[in-house]
Amino acid sequence: MASRTAPPDTTDHEEHPAQRRVLRVLVVTQILSGAALAAGITVGALLAEEMLGSTGLAGVPSALFTIGAAVGAAGIGRACQRWGRRPGLTLGYGGGAFGSLLVVAATMYDSVPLLFLGLLVYGAGTASVMLARYAGADLAAPERRGRAVSTVLFATAAGAVAGPGLVEVMGDLAHLWDIPRLAGPFLLAFAAFASASLVLGTFLRPDPLLLARDTPGPPTADTAPGGDGPATAPAAGGLKGVPGEDLRRMAAGAAVMVLSQVVMIAIMTMTPIHMNDHGHGTGTAGVVIGLHMAAMYLSSPLSGYLVDRVGRTPTAALGAAVLTVATLTAYFAPLGSGVALALALVLLGIGWNLGFVSGTTMVADAAPPDRRAAYQGLMDVGVLIAGAGGSLASGVLVASGGFRLLTGIGAALALVSAVTLAARQARPRTAAPAAGDHTA
Repeated sequence: MASRTAPPDTTDHEEHPAQRRVLRVLVVTQILSGAALAAGITVGALLAEEMLGSTGLAGVPSALFTIGAAVGAAGIGRACQRWGRRPGLTLGYGGGAFGSLLVVAATMYDSVPLLFLGLLVYGAGTASVMLARYAGADLAAPERRGRAVSTVLFATAAGAVAGPGLVEVMGDLAHLWDIPRLAGPFLLAFAAFASASLVLGTFLRPDPLLLARDTPGPPTADTAPGGDGPATAPAAGGLKGVPGEDLRRMAAGAAVMVLSQVVMIAIMTMTPIHMNDHGHGTGTAGVVIGLHMAAMYLSSPLSGYLVDRVGRTPTAALGAAVLTVATLTAYFAPLGSGVALALALVLLGIGWNLGFVSGTTMVADAAPPDRRAAYQGLMDVGVLIAGAGGSLASGVLVASGGFRLLTGIGAALALVSAVTLAARQARPRTAAPAAGDHTA
């Protein structure tokens, strides 16, 4: 009788000689782009509330970020597919820099249409921040793929922590230049994105995606360490020649990332507004968001280790469980307690990371090399569109039923996901033995 899943592959595949250099360049780039990403997120909702005059519309910036990022993910994914990671990601970071300048101009001229356009373009640039994690996995061996993804995400933490902490400093600088204070962080975003574009465009050589296409690699699905797929032969058919089993794995990975993104972004978006309404200043909200962003990325080594050693699906189930605890903590937090909200946001970041790293690795395992970047971009489009919906809904829910309504719904979604993933992992599977499978 075949075992339920293939056991971890103990083969130590040789690392590509260029992998370390690729990761070093990506680490520097992510530190810069992380600051750009965090700075905009921290003040986006406050900027919209000030310019639009409505708390119910405070979720619009985050929605525009994610809509722009969805468009950017599709476009950057196709650009990477056609020309390689270096041109595609460089173009994306450059777009983020341009979008940041548009937001600054919108605040100077009090132009809501220009603000919306700037947020969309800025959001398109942020797609590069997330798509860079796939570049880290292009040359990684299967048993180290989760840790390669987590290394890229971990590097984002330095910038993500620094960005919110510089909100007041950049606000003061903007004021000296006769620019509205809330536009200050977008000046930082411009400088950080422009620097990231320059570093990556200059030093990401050789291109990891183009090199991976020309380098024969080991099987990546059932033989990946902790692989969670059934030991079956791939089904025929699929999207543009993708085997049915690989397509199923990509869809499962995208679903895990969707849940993690929706719950995280909805609550993160409205936390500064909730804190501001209960007596906390912008600086305090910035600290809480900074801790959240730090947890989102500093927990990456743990997530990568669990994905590679324990498995993709168990790690995803753990992430959903942590999200459940986080949302319940936010739900029961006293209205004036910044400490309780900080704890909830830290747990929210950890749960997101567990889900995002495991989901990303599922997609990286299954995506065919010849169409890898395009399909990865497509998966991220779905994730980001779902996140945009969560952002829009978050403002409406808080305006109509308060912060506890939002966190209660988030807890329900996360709990259902955790139970579903746990049941999927425990479900018996009968199949013919696959490579590395053991029989009783």
